[in-house]
Amino acid sequence: MARKTVSQSVRGSTTGRPIMVLLDILGQRWTLRILWELRDAPLSFRALRQRCDQVSPTVLNDRLKTLRELDLVQREDGTGYRLSQAGEELESTLLALNHWAEKHWAGR
Repeated sequence: MARKTVSQSVRGSTTGRPIMVLLDILGQRWTLRILWELRDAPLSFRALRQRCDQVSPTVLNDRLKTLRELDLVQREDGTGYRLSQAGEELESTLLALNHWAEKHWAGR
């Protein structure tokens, strides 16, 4: 997958606005799960794959490549993958969304 930029149209939008690019990326299968699993600590490829219910290695590689190109995930020698500074900033937004979902939809 080619890197998405602000000027490109994405699924559901011809404008290429940053929020639409972000929602397009986050809407791809496994992307949110990968970010979620990396929220606490770096993980090796194998550990990340196990936490993502044995997602295929090809799909995991593709998603990690995209997330690295977007500077949301970084690869570190010896520890595997971790959230970048931008990824950590996004994490706080995702945690707020998680809090909202638990508050409004828990037990439904």
